[in-house]
Amino acid sequence: MPLISHTQVKELKAIRIYKTPKIDGLDADSCWNGVDIAKNFIQRDLHPGVESELETEVKLVYDDDAIYIFAKCFDTSTDSILKELSVRDNEANAELFGVFLDTYNDDINAFGFFVTSAGTQIDARYSENNQDFNWNAVWLSEVKINGNGWYIEMKIPYSAIRFSDKEQQTWGINFIRKIRRKRENSFWNPIDPKIAALVRQFGDLTGIENIKPPVRLSLTPYVAGIANHYPHQDKDIKDFTYNMSGGMDVKYGINDAFTLDMTLVPDFSQVQSDNQVLNLTQFEVQFQERRPFFTEGTELFNKGGLFYSRRVGGVPYDAGRIFAEQKPDEKIIKNPSQTQLLNATKFSGRTAKKLGIGIFNGVANNTYGTLQDSTGHTRNILTSPLTNYNITVFDQFLPNNSFVTLINTNVTREGHYRDANVSGGLFRFNTKTNKYTISGKGVMSNIFNPGESTPYSGYQTHFEGGKNGGQFTYNVYHTINSDQFDPNDLGILNMRNNTEAGLVLHYRIFKPFWKVNNLNNTLRVVYQRMFNPNAFWNFGVYGNSNTTFTKHFFTCGIDYGIEPILTYDYYEARIQGRYYEFPINYNMGGFISSDYRKKFALDIRANYKYFIENLRTDNSISISPRYRVNDKLSFIYEVSNTLQDDNIGFVNYNYLTDTITFGRRNLQTVSNIFSGALKFNNKMAVTFRMRHYWSTAKYLQYYTLLSNGKLQVSNYSNNHDVNFNAFNIDVVYFWQFAPGSELNIVWKSALLSRVNQMEFDYYTNFRSSLNSPQDNLLSIKLLYYLDFNQVKKGFRKRTA
Repeated sequence: MPLISHTQVKELKAIRIYKTPKIDGLDADSCWNGVDIAKNFIQRDLHPGVESELETEVKLVYDDDAIYIFAKCFDTSTDSILKELSVRDNEANAELFGVFLDTYNDDINAFGFFVTSAGTQIDARYSENNQDFNWNAVWLSEVKINGNGWYIEMKIPYSAIRFSDKEQQTWGINFIRKIRRKRENSFWNPIDPKIAALVRQFGDLTGIENIKPPVRLSLTPYVAGIANHYPHQDKDIKDFTYNMSGGMDVKYGINDAFTLDMTLVPDFSQVQSDNQVLNLTQFEVQFQERRPFFTEGTELFNKGGLFYSRRVGGVPYDAGRIFAEQKPDEKIIKNPSQTQLLNATKFSGRTAKKLGIGIFNGVANNTYGTLQDSTGHTRNILTSPLTNYNITVFDQFLPNNSFVTLINTNVTREGHYRDANVSGGLFRFNTKTNKYTISGKGVMSNIFNPGESTPYSGYQTHFEGGKNGGQFTYNVYHTINSDQFDPNDLGILNMRNNTEAGLVLHYRIFKPFWKVNNLNNTLRVVYQRMFNPNAFWNFGVYGNSNTTFTKHFFTCGIDYGIEPILTYDYYEARIQGRYYEFPINYNMGGFISSDYRKKFALDIRANYKYFIENLRTDNSISISPRYRVNDKLSFIYEVSNTLQDDNIGFVNYNYLTDTITFGRRNLQTVSNIFSGALKFNNKMAVTFRMRHYWSTAKYLQYYTLLSNGKLQVSNYSNNHDVNFNAFNIDVVYFWQFAPGSELNIVWKSALLSRVNQMEFDYYTNFRSSLNSPQDNLLSIKLLYYLDFNQVKKGFRKRTA
């Protein structure tokens, strides 16, 4: 097979049509005759620059409402086409065809529309080197499999994309085909894996003329009913509660470039349960964002890493106040764990001069807990005030995929509470080929505490530079987080008050050699100091390598690390200026992953860490088999076990004696996750997920932390043993009954238990934990998508 040059830019001419094709996966419509064909796809994987093993032909036409695509993915073995069903945005074990559209031809931003051989739709937004599969649009597609291969027909309405209001359009375009059984990914316009910028490597789409950006207005109203049961021990508190709610999502295209997204009185009761863990560290646990409004279209607001969206409508700001206010004769009958988000708005887009503008605003309502005394009298305790969250971003793209950005985040709380303002600037400058790059940022935080005339201010700086393209890449960096830098009102930063310098080396082989398809190697050297006091903290060398074998697509890898000198942990001590002398340690781990194309596949990961301190070790292993019964039913099971013997950590601080107590403990964590999915078709499915997490801490000896960071045996004798259980079940029925419209029925069960009584047998512990009260929630939610253009067209037909 010949090698193809990556420097060529292909061109495809679109043809205007006047009769809309039926989207049925067949090319019987006359509009597909005499149309230019995009073909001769080039591999990116497994053999970069080589022609695809199978032929692909793509046609594209347009009218005043949409663009239409018909693709023929020819195959010599149609009975071998993989076509596992999946829910939206999940590729699963199936073939795939898709189109990328850079509608402003700016070489930076793009829309992606993909269809699997099972008919599942996947869509995404692309910006710089990022991809966002949480973005969803409303478009049509149909798939047919026949003796020649599989065919795909797509209709992408103009309301699903953005483009400029010009008479003649030239868009960037590319097509992708994934042949799953061969692990081949091929593109119409060649993609060089050594170049990080995907969108810059598109071809050109010409011939689109005299189309107008439509009114981009859609409403998605919802109604939800929730029944909740929790077996309270108090007869004054109802075990069953019921709630009906309604709200709406609004999306409005202000012009061809800017969009306004709003969610009014949102309901997030159906999102997947968080993975609760036992946290013995000094750092906050960061949970994954799963709420749709906060996962879609947030790339501008995530610039600089200053936005942790779980803050908005999250845990009440003063959640502990109700316990401080509680009197001896009072009991807590209500204490919400989440604040109520009243509304949230996103305004974002990019001008013709490539200036991106983003404004986010969210308002969370007052949150109250309720106390009741022995006479039945109740009183409300404010646990979180009315709060306004705001982000403003200006992001100017420059030539060569470079940019400069200004961002500000602000949190304002009603009343006598802390407010926060964080402002920052970012930049990245690349060479013309994107091979070399320098980047950096500077951020300042200002915290306004009530009663204080001057803000509590801190800063963060980060600078890095290096080689970004080719087989061998590298970058050096330096970061400063001052001791008073605090972005955590709307962001999250656990480790502040430090400086870090590092070197990162990558060496990759993209083409198959010997018996492997590729090889990836990374080496990282890190030197860290505290900012205040200016003292040594840590030095480490870390690395990893991974590869996939050619014959059976068996993937494996190793990772390793060494911290070869005594380091000083200023965080575990929990008191400013104090530190714990952290021991020299060595780490080695690895993983294996079998071929997911098979019905049965297996993932195994193991890690071992040895400390030069008593008999201290960390050991972990994770085993995850998965089985695909057929194209509609599949199961995944993951069990992991972590043992940390002779672990050393903070226990207590005595303010009166200024004594820090540490403990030597054995920690064990066992996690079991079982999930399954039954897909009736590509628009209806039932998913199931069950997770049991068990973590214990058994203390063996207590110590006093000395001023030199060493430990001295203590006679401290309080019991700090912990036996923690978290058990969750999530069952979801999903039905997309019309484009953009859904019916979801969700049952969630949750159990949390934390006691001092130790259980050393897993099954005994599991049975015992099931005796704890369980919180059960049943939620039914109906969403209906209304597009202004479709409603208008339907109204005209009725009145005609």
